[in-house]
Amino acid sequence: MSSNFDEKKTPFNKLLNENWDYVYNYILKKTSNEYISEEITIQTFSKAFQKIKLYDKKFLFKTWLISIAKNTYSDQLRKKKTIIDDYENIEKHNLSRSPEEDFIEKESFDELKEKINQLKPNYKEVLKYRYFDDLSIKEISNKLNQPINTIKIKIFRAKKLLIEKIKNND
Repeated sequence: MSSNFDEKKTPFNKLLNENWDYVYNYILKKTSNEYISEEITIQTFSKAFQKIKLYDKKFLFKTWLISIAKNTYSDQLRKKKTIIDDYENIEKHNLSRSPEEDFIEKESFDELKEKINQLKPNYKEVLKYRYFDDLSIKEISNKLNQPINTIKIKIFRAKKLLIEKIKNND
């Protein structure tokens, strides 16, 4: 494997590099929240890449991407457990809890850490940096010496795998 890997040569990274800001800014106008916008934008690009064969060249590519982004955003609003709700719950978290609540939260946190530890090392690492060390995507990119787009995709995939582990109670 060559160490001179050029991220711009992969179709997914080309798609990300050319359209990220356009989609992100569209979602940011709807949400007014950088974290949520980033999450929805990552999901949008993942869906777009999976469905690239469905793209009709009669239409502008950016229009197609925005329709995916709009649908992804709408899906998030419809779901009961969305990243929007999760984020707002974190923001509203009451610091005056009972010892029992602290214990339950610690137990849940320990279970979550256990599930994360079951992931492949590269996924475990990006989740740790992003959510436990609270590093930005750019900071993780610098720390791991990997392109920002690679980090975004790793975080998305790691979260997807983690959700599956939690759902299946593996």
